[in-house]
Amino acid sequence: MKPGTGKTFRPIGPTTYLSPIPAVMLGCADPENGYEANLITVAWTGVVCTRPPMVSVSIRKSRLSHELIRRTGEFTLNLTGRSLCRAVDFCGVKSGRDVNKFEACGLTPIPAPPLTHAPAVEEAPAYLCCRVKSVQELGSHDLFLAECVAVDVDEKLLDENGKLCLNKAKLIVYSHGDYLALGRKLGSFGYSVRKKKKPIKK
Repeated sequence: MKPGTGKTFRPIGPTTYLSPIPAVMLGCADPENGYEANLITVAWTGVVCTRPPMVSVSIRKSRLSHELIRRTGEFTLNLTGRSLCRAVDFCGVKSGRDVNKFEACGLTPIPAPPLTHAPAVEEAPAYLCCRVKSVQELGSHDLFLAECVAVDVDEKLLDENGKLCLNKAKLIVYSHGDYLALGRKLGSFGYSVRKKKKPIKK
C-alpha cells in the first residue's frame, strides 16, 4: 500500500454516514383498521437483488407505517422530484395517526395493482409496488425485504423510443438533514472502460 498524501481524517465514531441516500415516499394502508391511505418518508431504502427484483426498507417499530406494513405485507415506494420536496419533508415529520398526509399535502392516492391495499402517489414520477418477503429485527429499526412486483412510470419520462429518462424527473436525495437536487450528468455506467469511437474518415 502506498503512503498517503498527508490528507487528515478525523474519527467521528460509528454511525450511518452513507450519503446521499434516496428520499422516497412509502405508501401503505390498512382499510380494515381505518387507514385508507398513509405516507411516510423513508431514506433508509435500497436495492438488494435483481433476480428477483428486491428492495429493502428500514422503519422504526413505533411508526404507524411499520404497523400497517406488518399487517398487510405490502407497500409502494414513490420516487420524488423537486416539486414534491415540501411534501417529502412533511411526511417525514408528521404521523399518520394525527393527520391524513395525502390530504394535508394535496396529493392523490391511486391504486397500485397488483397490490390490493397500498396506494401510490399520482404526483410521483414513478413508483415501485412491493410485497414483503421477510422482516428482520435489527434494533432501533426493522428491515423489510420486499419483492418489486410492478413498476409504473410517468409516460412523460419516456422518449420516442420508449427509453426511460429519469433525468427529466428532477429527482431529489437526502443527505444528513438536507434535501438536495441531483445535478448534472458526469458519465454513464461503464464509461471509464468504454473504448472511444474512432472518428470516421471522410
